[in-house]
Amino acid sequence: MMRVLKPGGKFVMATWCQRDDRLVPFDKKDKRDLRSREMSYVTHLDHCINPYFISIEAYKELIDATKMMNSVKTADWVKPTIASWRHSIWVGIYDPRGFIFKPTKYMKCARDAYCLERMHRAFKRGLMEYGMFAATKKA
Repeated sequence: MMRVLKPGGKFVMATWCQRDDRLVPFDKKDKRDLRSREMSYVTHLDHCINPYFISIEAYKELIDATKMMNSVKTADWVKPTIASWRHSIWVGIYDPRGFIFKPTKYMKCARDAYCLERMHRAFKRGLMEYGMFAATKKA
């Protein structure tokens, strides 16, 4: 992505990240949850493919390693975004038209709600982070 920016161009990215396991190693539950089918489903990947999350710190190191960008600003936006996970479930409950008028989607709706709740819990307990990145390309 940095390669196509013009000098002085701004790079901004938001993505789901795992916590930095170099600081707090993952226990068995963390490893299981990160590689679960539900996390794969939430990221819209094939159920046979597990997503590969990395930490905010690891993303920063990758951006720095390009040597194309000025200093990278990072932030964890879990606190401002955590409510959106459960809100997404409640939107489906308050406005169930998609569920009612598309009976073939019943299982998908139930699975979506379950997966959204799993992601909410992963963010709440600190397993996942919502990484924000901003940098300017060197002139």
